[in-house]
Amino acid sequence: MKQYNVGIIGATGMVGQRFATLLENHPWFNVKLLAASPRSKGKTYEEAAGSRWAMTTPMPESMKNMVLYDATADINEIASQVDFVFCAVDMKKDEIKALEEAYAKAECPVVSNNSAHRFTDDVPMVVPEINPDHIEIIKSQRERLGTKKGFIAVKSNCSIQSYVPALHPLRKFGIKNVLACTYQAISGAGKTFETWPEMVDNLIPYIGGEEEKSEQEPLKVWGTIENGKIVKAQTPNITTQCLRVPVSNGHTAAVFVTFENKPTKEEILQCWKEFAGVPQELELPHAPKQFLNYFEENDRPQAKLDRDMEGGMAVSIGRLREDTQYDYKFVCLSHNTLRGAAGGAVLLAELLAAKGYFD
Repeated sequence: MKQYNVGIIGATGMVGQRFATLLENHPWFNVKLLAASPRSKGKTYEEAAGSRWAMTTPMPESMKNMVLYDATADINEIASQVDFVFCAVDMKKDEIKALEEAYAKAECPVVSNNSAHRFTDDVPMVVPEINPDHIEIIKSQRERLGTKKGFIAVKSNCSIQSYVPALHPLRKFGIKNVLACTYQAISGAGKTFETWPEMVDNLIPYIGGEEEKSEQEPLKVWGTIENGKIVKAQTPNITTQCLRVPVSNGHTAAVFVTFENKPTKEEILQCWKEFAGVPQELELPHAPKQFLNYFEENDRPQAKLDRDMEGGMAVSIGRLREDTQYDYKFVCLSHNTLRGAAGGAVLLAELLAAKGYFD
């Protein structure tokens, strides 16, 4: 595979830090530069992020002395040095939209962790095992932007990546109604227990905007490309509640589902066991060999035990059983800053690279 020079925009934040650790020694992607807010410009990565380093692994030695660019003011200089950028900035949604379009118009593709463009109808929002074909919309997006190389592609919200992968191979049975309650780790808010001591021994039953994302984003992921736009799926009906819980990493979901054609428990387990997507077929560097993993034990999956399965890129499932009001219920778990955030974006970039979108 060809080697690509990449930049990390928003490198000092928690997801930016996760990008840094994932891209260290990546076989295809070489981190050429880092960028952050104007107050970090001119500082080394170690100076700007060192005291706020939140990863359990150390800051990559190769990046410690990189001098940070201004993510907003230095777009053209950044675009001239890299093949594409990963974006994980902490800004207002309108500002992020404008920033990412500015990079794309500077002929610098953007693979984004941000939510700003998730419902732009010609921006693909991709879970690579589920809707890899949506990257084909990039041709229409380039026509709108007037670019030859530049585009924006985004990954979905971290919460839906805990339960939508488990539902996806069951769609052939006609999923009608879904109720999902998510129990989301504090790292999803960019926090640790040291920076958010109020979360110790606590639970907050509200995460701003999260329930709307959790109910609507799956419909775009399951949508179709029509006349240069991604049209959302009309079904299933999804309702969610999203809670913040005192867990460092790992989003758990309690899922209830009703089908048009109710499968047997054995059929569901077989679907999960056999499911694989394009990333597995292409053997992309960050693709888990077994995407969906079912635990027979009643007390699994557990965040502390199972979130790091296959480098944090697999989804764990357990407690599948029939329900009195829905057909079935089960529990899912995914690592929210790996599969759900930076890792999912890296896997998306690997898919785009394998399909030639950065060339």
